[in-house]
Amino acid sequence: MIRGLESGRKAALLISECQRGVIERGMTDFEGLAEQVEERRILGRIAGLAEVFRARHWPVFHLHVAHQPDYADLPITSLIMSRSKKNGRMRLGSAEVESAPEVAPVAGDIVHSRSFSLLGFNGTDLDAQLRHRGVQTLVVTGVSTNIAINGLALCGSDLGYQVVVPEDCTAGASLESHVFMVANALPLYATLTTSADLVEQLARQG
Repeated sequence: MIRGLESGRKAALLISECQRGVIERGMTDFEGLAEQVEERRILGRIAGLAEVFRARHWPVFHLHVAHQPDYADLPITSLIMSRSKKNGRMRLGSAEVESAPEVAPVAGDIVHSRSFSLLGFNGTDLDAQLRHRGVQTLVVTGVSTNIAINGLALCGSDLGYQVVVPEDCTAGASLESHVFMVANALPLYATLTTSADLVEQLARQG
């Protein structure tokens, strides 16, 4: 039994930063991350989970980064933010902020875009959006294990959600960073599982 997915609970699928400018080779500043996404083949599994969630009428959230054209509200407090502004990356309306085609939103999905912050919860209405839909459990997928996935899991747990991370639907900046976070950080505030086990449990519940 996967904690947080017991019968009677409602879950939301969070697809973190699966955007062309983050994970597409030749478009991203993070080639190691793009390589890991390809090698781990996470996009197909995420797409499969999204279909399962839609069939159950559970929400699918695409957590995107899309900076204002002038970066006026972007705090330059990290290397990632500094690099985005310096290189003119991930601007609202650019091809870089589009979803990777394999996990593109469909009608009924929620595209939740933020112009600043490394995490989907900080300075946004994500928590309110989830609570208004009666969500109790977060299934966190996408990138990157070492930053956004870990941050979403920690913040979600702090806010009172049960958090589930299907490990084979996530990738980090490197295999080493992914393995470290999965072994040492995520188990402290999330239930780790696989996409296959998650789908199997939901299928048993009908």
